[in-house]
Amino acid sequence: MPQPSLLWQPLSRIARLQRPSLILQDWLTDSGSLTARLVAMRAGNFKVKLVRQIIGLPSMNERLVLGMRRPAVALIREVILCGNNEPWVFARSILPLASLTGRLRHLRKQGTRPLGAYLFSQSRLTRSAIAVARISRDHAYAPSDLVNNHILWGRRSVFYLQEKPLLVSEVFLPDFIARLPHAPKTQ
Repeated sequence: MPQPSLLWQPLSRIARLQRPSLILQDWLTDSGSLTARLVAMRAGNFKVKLVRQIIGLPSMNERLVLGMRRPAVALIREVILCGNNEPWVFARSILPLASLTGRLRHLRKQGTRPLGAYLFSQSRLTRSAIAVARISRDHAYAPSDLVNNHILWGRRSVFYLQEKPLLVSEVFLPDFIARLPHAPKTQ
């Protein structure tokens, strides 16, 4: 059976009653470094767990947002950002091989180093608008054992380094959501 596709859109286009809590909205729409914010939250008890890194074909939706006119291979990197030894964020990065040339070639071997730390250290970094999506187990976007039966929220944006695009998507996992102060949903 085909998986339902995710609808990535600006938070402002999501009906108010369907939005996440105001606290989670702040995390979803923050244009700064998620890595730095997570590190600050855990006072340094932060690590990156590499789930998978392959050369493969991005989904059609990912190719479209990256401006790839035809199927082309990319480095697909999936990691879990952990705080307090808990899985907090699942991140999927799509780095077209055409973008991984010259000074950016080293990104092919990022390993367990956080990509965000590198991106936000670059003075000429630009970023597209942030889009968000509601994510369920049916979407098979994040590892199902981390999603379980929860409805999660994710965000994504395209970063441009030397005018070369890199897509970064981040899904906030149940262990992270449980750590947030409880706040009422928006009305």
